[in-house]
Order: sequence, then structure tokens, then C-alpha cells
Amino acid sequence: MITDFLQGVVLGFGAAVPLGPINILIMNEALKFYKNGVAVGVGAMSADTTYLLIILFGLTYYINNETVLAWLAYLGAIFLLYMAYLIYKNRDRSIKRIQTDTKGSLIKHYIKGYALTLLSPYTIIFWISVSTFSVQSRYPLVVVCGMLFAILVWITVMPYFIHKTKHLISNTLYSKVAVISALIMAFFAVSMVVHEVFKN
Repeated sequence: MITDFLQGVVLGFGAAVPLGPINILIMNEALKFYKNGVAVGVGAMSADTTYLLIILFGLTYYINNETVLAWLAYLGAIFLLYMAYLIYKNRDRSIKRIQTDTKGSLIKHYIKGYALTLLSPYTIIFWISVSTFSVQSRYPLVVVCGMLFAILVWITVMPYFIHKTKHLISNTLYSKVAVISALIMAFFAVSMVVHEVFKN
């Protein structure tokens, strides 16, 4: 059972750690407020749990088809571009000013994380692959628990580290980071659309 849990932990970190839109959003929000970064991460984790429940109740057929994945890709790309625009728009504002403007909006950040993850077709594909792997193990539920544990650790520890080191980031550097973050998110958005258009 411990082995199954550790396998899940490894899979969870493998899914959570790589640089992607959700991690970029968590990092940007954690620079303002630690709670904001965690709220984005919890939203993303909730979206993961949503797809896990869909798979658990045998509703995979309704989401794992070309039409649904295509719509998710296009909607996800639009949402990514919107997030990229917001980050780029605030690139020249001081971190202290942004902190004042964004304080107390945890639900909004939760929704951002939830929507960004839910609208990604890669999330569906990933969890379907994981469910296939976990079913082959002796304790599939333990594997899933290990994954969720790893994701929870990542979305709480990573933004904490970012927030605690924000004093090392000047406003000029923050502006550059914001521009790079916006470009990366825009790149992911375009990649999703290109992949969907030319996959056949």
C-alpha cells in the first residue's frame, strides 16, 4: 500500500511541477499575496477532482470525444489569452499597489485556477491516463490519494517560497517577469489551437 501511495506522489509531482499556465498564474499571484497563489492552486486541484469524479462515475464517454476536447481547447485558449492580457496589463504597476488592489479576492483567484484547469483538454487526457494506470495497481484509490497529496503540497509550498522571496524582486524585474509570463501563457494558448486545428 505504501508503494502505491509513493507511486501516486511521484505521479502527482510529475503533473504539478512542470512549468505551465497554472504554475505561472500561481507564481504571479503569490508575488502579490500568498493566499492568492494558494487559492489559484486549490481551484486547479478542484478541477482535477472534478474530472476524477467524472471518471469515477463512468462519465468519461461524455468528455473524452473530439467535439468536447475541441471546444475545451478553443475556450481554454481564449481564457489563457485573457489571463495573459491581465498579467501584461499590470506589468508596470508596483507590487505594493497590486497587493492593495487584489487583497480579499480569494474566490476570484479560485475561479481562475478552476476555470484554467477545467478548460484544458490536456487535463482530461492526463487523468484518463492516470485512471488507467491506477486501476492496474493493487490499491488504485491509494495511488490517487498520493497524487492529490503531492499536488496539495506543491500548491502550498511553492507559492510560499515565491511569496517569501518577493523582496528580492524589484519593480523592474517584476515587469520583465510579467511580460515573459504573459508571452508563455499566450504561447500555450496558440499551441492549443494549432494542435487542435492540425491534429488531423
